[in-house]
Amino acid sequence: MILKSLETLKIKLTAQALDELVREATESGMSPWELLDRFLAMPASQSIERAIERRIKNAGLPTSATLESFDWTFNAETINKASMLELASGEFVKRGDNLAFVGQSGLGKSHLIQGIARACCVLGHRVRYETSATLLEELMRAAGAKTLPSALRYYRSFDLLIIDEFGFDKLERREYPESPSMLYKVVDGRQGRGSTAILTNVDFGDWTEYLGDPALVMALLDRVSDAIVFRFEGESYRKNPTRKGQ
Repeated sequence: MILKSLETLKIKLTAQALDELVREATESGMSPWELLDRFLAMPASQSIERAIERRIKNAGLPTSATLESFDWTFNAETINKASMLELASGEFVKRGDNLAFVGQSGLGKSHLIQGIARACCVLGHRVRYETSATLLEELMRAAGAKTLPSALRYYRSFDLLIIDEFGFDKLERREYPESPSMLYKVVDGRQGRGSTAILTNVDFGDWTEYLGDPALVMALLDRVSDAIVFRFEGESYRKNPTRKGQ
């Protein structure tokens, strides 16, 4: 009857786990309140773990990179570990601060932001990772299907939206002439709703040349002008065969 009632309440607890809990309570002389606490903690913990796994899966992170797997000894003089761990606390997301990682490819920007994203998922934040190319592909597809407002609402819904590889090549400007307008719609629509993290190998001063629309670039830069900015410098992991890819 107990297991049937648990099933009705959608509390997942096996007969074996229940038997072990009762045996332990009997042997250790737990009070009824201690037993109830232990009883509820087991399915609650399982529910929390499933929720974390679901948020990480929905974030769309492309690799299993974590902050623990990052090589902090490489470029240690330019990549401040304490600052990255502070970002992993999720406080910037709570404040709604935007974030910008600026620097050439191969310096660990993507690895670090994915580690930060995972930490934020554990803390309960809804996160979404996109490259600028895949984001623009989705927005252009939505525009063609006349569902752009719905797509913009989708990207506004996340506590943290990560736009990686902005400027990785000139795909955005070459294939999507509307890219400055589309990016602006996303970033502007998220103001006051959540944090946006942009990872780019294009310095802010070169965005106009890169995107080719001075007015919209100025508006876009205005939206990220108050962002927390980290500039990455040093030796590329990809050019050093003795280091694992970051």
